[in-house]
Amino acid sequence: MFGVVKMQMARFFAVGFFALCLLSVGGERVTYTSSGCDFPAIYNFGDSNSDTGANSAAFYPMASPCGETFFHRPAGRGCDGRLIIDFIAKHLGLPYLSPYLDSLESNFRHGANFASGGAAIRRSNESMSENGVSPFYLDIQIAQYTQFKSRTISLSSQAEIQSDRFPIVDDFAKALYTFDIGQNDLAAGFRKKFSSEQFEAQITDMINQQANAVRNLYEQGARTFWIHNTGPIGCLAVTLHNIHNPSPGLVDGQGCDKFQNDMAKQFNRQLEQKVIQLRKELPLSAITYVDVFATKYELIGNATKHGFLDKANICCGYHEHDDHVWCGNKGIISNGTQVYAGSCEDPSLYISWDGVHYTEAANRWIADQIVGGSFSDVPVPITDSCHRIRSE
Repeated sequence: MFGVVKMQMARFFAVGFFALCLLSVGGERVTYTSSGCDFPAIYNFGDSNSDTGANSAAFYPMASPCGETFFHRPAGRGCDGRLIIDFIAKHLGLPYLSPYLDSLESNFRHGANFASGGAAIRRSNESMSENGVSPFYLDIQIAQYTQFKSRTISLSSQAEIQSDRFPIVDDFAKALYTFDIGQNDLAAGFRKKFSSEQFEAQITDMINQQANAVRNLYEQGARTFWIHNTGPIGCLAVTLHNIHNPSPGLVDGQGCDKFQNDMAKQFNRQLEQKVIQLRKELPLSAITYVDVFATKYELIGNATKHGFLDKANICCGYHEHDDHVWCGNKGIISNGTQVYAGSCEDPSLYISWDGVHYTEAANRWIADQIVGGSFSDVPVPITDSCHRIRSE
């Protein structure tokens, strides 16, 4: 889908050899200028793939060895270091995003992060204590943003001198709005053993609710959206450890859970179609659909080529046969032995940090692929993603 031609286009855009061009993509056009968008802020919505500390602030702090690679301490992220959203911020020349829920040391001048580990698009009836599902589902994250913006405007009008940690009101319209959510909605369906028919109806509802979130932000003045699809859930290392002697048709060409990946692809197809619809419905918007699935699947399928160990290797945690002790915890395994699930010697060689989340090294690799636009529709770099698409 995103072949050599698109990658060449993305590189062509990036070097800026021209002042103005029109790129046709699937019956749509994007007006492109060689000057970058110069985003002053990022507002992010999502789950643990982009949570920079919301859950750690709201519930229990992240424990060691999380954060050991880059921060050298737990830093609210569910991996050894930085996440894709951190590398996106760095690429745009912005500081790492402070979580909205963090009451100490937060700096919101260049945006805020509303993502929460375990969050889903839809409100879940599952208990957080039993299933690790966050109460901060997407509608709540949007409500938090609305309050954040409203209070910013109110307090700015009252302040004689404004702190350099405080948002600039005019930046809300110029900011980049990023989404990375949906994996937990699908995971809930896998736990409930939904059929493909049940998933189809559920996915349509998920996508409609995410579209409503985009509409809500648009009505509040947001214009530029960078929307990640969901990754190959069936290739998560913890899932691979549960596949033993698979029957024909259970796994795909990479040995991943085929049904789970098929449902992720179904989610992504509907999301991409919804993005195309929203571009027509919201005429002042610039919405980029980012194929994170393809990016992650390339990394997983060619791990050694890209400098990593096999995709099933887990850096932190104990996962042998049916015994699972999660990263940083102690547990008793089936033979009665107590084990401490610590981290590996060199996390940079691993794709999977704890069986579910990616390592900093993998996140960096993924971010390097997507910021240039090679896995995007339309295929423009993130630095130029504010340019609008016009329907033919």
